[in-house]
Amino acid sequence: MAGLVGGLVMIAFCLPAVAQAQAPSPLDPASAGAQGIADLYWLSFWIAVVVFVVVEGLLLYALIRFRQTDPDVIPPKIHGSTPLEIAWTVAPAIVLVILFVLMLRTMTATAQPPADALQIKVTGHQWWWEFEYPELGIVTANELHIPAGEAVVVELYSDNVIHSFWIPRLAGKSDVIPGQTNTMWFQADQAGTYRGQCAELCGAQHANMNFLVVADLPGAFEAWVAQQQSPPVEPVTELQQAGQEAFLTGQCIACHKIEGTAAQGIIGPNLTHFAGRQTIAGLVLDNHPENLAHWLTDNQKIKPLNKMVITELSQADIEALVTYLSSLE
Repeated sequence: MAGLVGGLVMIAFCLPAVAQAQAPSPLDPASAGAQGIADLYWLSFWIAVVVFVVVEGLLLYALIRFRQTDPDVIPPKIHGSTPLEIAWTVAPAIVLVILFVLMLRTMTATAQPPADALQIKVTGHQWWWEFEYPELGIVTANELHIPAGEAVVVELYSDNVIHSFWIPRLAGKSDVIPGQTNTMWFQADQAGTYRGQCAELCGAQHANMNFLVVADLPGAFEAWVAQQQSPPVEPVTELQQAGQEAFLTGQCIACHKIEGTAAQGIIGPNLTHFAGRQTIAGLVLDNHPENLAHWLTDNQKIKPLNKMVITELSQADIEALVTYLSSLE
């Protein structure tokens, strides 16, 4: 019963964050690369439909046309017919060759990114995504901002197991492998928010290793960059100051980083502009104070086996930490 109640609580927490992101269907493409993949899928689908109809039609025809009602009548011989055997051997081969050529054309069309593409380093952790913009000096987590209408190149790393980076409406999948750097590029043709996810089973919380891609209009992207490059606001109220002190003198400092402070941890997500993000813990929770308090109270119930293992915090510390972190916009 306790496990059931815990599961229902977790589902209740998850619903708001899940509901906010549009279903990430690869059949609803929002980029030229994703459109090519969708076109190839539909072509394969309709070829399969035609093959199914033809094969089942021939089967029904044979059952009706050559049914044996008189045991003394010998049906026409099909087995051993050279023309028929050549036909049903060559026909599938032709279909496979056509699909192979079209697949190569689709892959080639997305192979080389434009020279001026924005470079982003993506690291897959268990179970969250880190996004670093080397040219801009920005590090964030689980929310990837890009300029709409401009190409983006991502270099993919993993510090643990194999993951797979996938933004269904913008690009195909690419493996994220420890000790190996893979690259891919994509471009969001329209401004909007797109859901991404890990597409390779990577452990207990694989299903909750999700992220958002926010394609901003050029002016909005430049404003986001400027905001991310600015130092975090200093705590003003007594409660914010108490939260900063609890952060810097407690367990948080060991794993997390906040620019301009003594917190320089690299194990967990960079929290410099935490309040500006839409979600917590890989889209498990919407980012608002109540959910943040729940997360600090018992994150292992919300996202079991995640790497954030802390001793119990007092209610006063939780309230102060929530107030401080919620001010880091």
